[in-house]
Amino acid sequence: MCDTLTVTCLTDLPELPELPDPKLPPLPAPLPAPTVDAHTHLDAVAEFSGLAAEAALGLAAAVGVTRLVQVGCDAADSEWAEAFARTHPQVIANVALHPNEIARHPERVAAGLGTIERLAQAGPHVRAIGETGLDYYRTTDPADQARQRDGFAAHIELAARYGLTLVIHDRDAHSDILDVLDGSTRPERVVLHCFSGDADFARAAARRGYWLSFPGVVTYPANAFLREALAAAPADRILAETDAPYLTPVPARGRPNSSYLLPHTVRFLAAQRGWDVAETCERLAANATAAFGGPWGAA
Repeated sequence: MCDTLTVTCLTDLPELPELPDPKLPPLPAPLPAPTVDAHTHLDAVAEFSGLAAEAALGLAAAVGVTRLVQVGCDAADSEWAEAFARTHPQVIANVALHPNEIARHPERVAAGLGTIERLAQAGPHVRAIGETGLDYYRTTDPADQARQRDGFAAHIELAARYGLTLVIHDRDAHSDILDVLDGSTRPERVVLHCFSGDADFARAAARRGYWLSFPGVVTYPANAFLREALAAAPADRILAETDAPYLTPVPARGRPNSSYLLPHTVRFLAAQRGWDVAETCERLAANATAAFGGPWGAA
């Protein structure tokens, strides 16, 4: 029987690989066209669920997620992301100090930014400075928030200097995110990772030419505001991500996330926008290519 939403006959699907651990969520039906996970943490997936990075890549490819964006959150994570992307053409690296890292460890910031600047020049497999930004949910002290703003401005300057995409973590800080960006020499390409704003914020970001990246939380019933933001986003500025091992989409919510679960979010986005699933895969892949400065790995 054919599922009209996926535009794929289940009887024609290739045999899926076995999961290395039965506690992991089952693989979804493969997507009808290749697409991109625009934000993931393969190293954290391995630590959180025991799914090794190589196995995670294989499972993702088996369901049509053929390219990934691996993201660093501190100097060590960023070193790992750069090294892994250098040897895996289907992966590109983002490098940065997460805003909460800046708030919690101010003594590491100067050396950490030096590491990020060095990695930014490592080669074409490093495409972005991120995730950087502001997090007022976990960081509530005004002095720590001020340090985050300073660190964010430093990352913006690095992205602009080296012609890299800027990937932003924004939690409960929408206005300040835009204020810092508007007061800076902005990079050519800006991605709002794990988009968490409403439709008005989506329109404000779109007016500035930013990409909006939607994770699995858009599938959660309570998050109608995210679906309204998705409806307001220009078609050529929408990305899909897992942010794995976090933010697992319905129907696997509450279990460890990985890039192989992105098809759940892709099919949900397609249904919300009234798009064909294959068209959605291709659109998301093209948008990711534009957002991160050109093609990489397998198309």
